[in-house]
Amino acid sequence: MDIRQLTYFLAVAEEGLITKAARRLHITQSPLSQQMIALEKELDVQLFQRDKKHIVLTKAGCLLKRRAEQLIALAQNTRTEVQETAHGLQGRLTIGTINSSGRSLLPEVITRFHKSYPQISFDLRQGDTPHLLERLNAHLIDLAFVRLPVDDLRYAHIAVPAEHMSIAASPDCFALPEKAFPLRQLKNAPLLLHRRYHATVTAYFHRLGCRPNIFCISDEILPLLTWAMEGLGIAIVPEFAPPIFANTSLSIKQLSDPCVQNTSALVWLKNEPLATAAANFIACFKEQLPASKQL
Repeated sequence: MDIRQLTYFLAVAEEGLITKAARRLHITQSPLSQQMIALEKELDVQLFQRDKKHIVLTKAGCLLKRRAEQLIALAQNTRTEVQETAHGLQGRLTIGTINSSGRSLLPEVITRFHKSYPQISFDLRQGDTPHLLERLNAHLIDLAFVRLPVDDLRYAHIAVPAEHMSIAASPDCFALPEKAFPLRQLKNAPLLLHRRYHATVTAYFHRLGCRPNIFCISDEILPLLTWAMEGLGIAIVPEFAPPIFANTSLSIKQLSDPCVQNTSALVWLKNEPLATAAANFIACFKEQLPASKQL
């Protein structure tokens, strides 16, 4: 018993005559009759009460009709779902993201992607770059937004526009210039740093022949901004972070130094098959970037 036999059976059950069912199925009467006889033989039951005018289903035939309707619908739905999944039209896309990309860039990309692929749902996983690359290697996520550099032999990537660092300080405690300014102007100020910028900022000041005055290092941005509000130091954070405190008295300025830009990328495994939905997401992401960034 297969889907074709069940389709034939359902046509006979609904039409009530072999001749009508055969016309509906675009086959001749003889092979259709043979298929029904074979189906009864396989199931070892009588499915029809036959007379010269029409065919009536037996009790067993009525049960098979209900099951045939369910199975045929399931088969059709399964075919559609498999085809749509293969073409990236539905399914789930798991994306890992560092905090900065998750807040400032990812919502824009997903909004654009969702308009073209509304049946794709998302599973977002946050973490630092080493953790996300580990999950990518284990095939626990499809794509990841991480910080550069990455191993070019193992990962393909598209660099996202560099995000400048901003500073946030209490205007009652620290007077900041009106416009963007270089980090060297803060060489004597107490600094509140996110841990991932510690090495970059320290190396920057060492090149100037001095040591930075680092008052606090944190794994989270929120405490740094809170301490800045209290006047304990000047927070150096990604430019997406200060708007979180937009309704506060914090004075917010952008740093002009390229050396403290935050560069990240969308990455995926280079030499392994890519899910269609992931490939479509990458294409959508490329379309959103300026031409100069699509390298």
